[in-house]
Amino acid sequence: MLACLPLPFGSLAQADNAPNAGDAANAPAIVIARQFMFAPVSIDVPVGSTVTWTNKDDEPHTVVSDAGLFRSAALDTNESFSFRFDKPGTYRYACSIHPRMVGTIVVR
Repeated sequence: MLACLPLPFGSLAQADNAPNAGDAANAPAIVIARQFMFAPVSIDVPVGSTVTWTNKDDEPHTVVSDAGLFRSAALDTNESFSFRFDKPGTYRYACSIHPRMVGTIVVR
């Protein structure tokens, strides 16, 4: 025997598709090293974001903070380096092998 019970209107749970405050910090922030450039050259991210740099060149590249906050090893083709930004500020970086490769992360 199958029984049906009436439920009051609005008693069923509904999915909440509203974004959470932490979603922006969880969104991937990706910088690509290609053709001896970082792209995008500058990105804005919220505090708590992790930025990942991936080398798509055939030459090795590094990611080195001007202030000494982070420093990757030499990244070969398709290798990546990630860093989490926990404080607001403007962070400039370059490739130590190719110093004309520069970029900026703005953390808000």
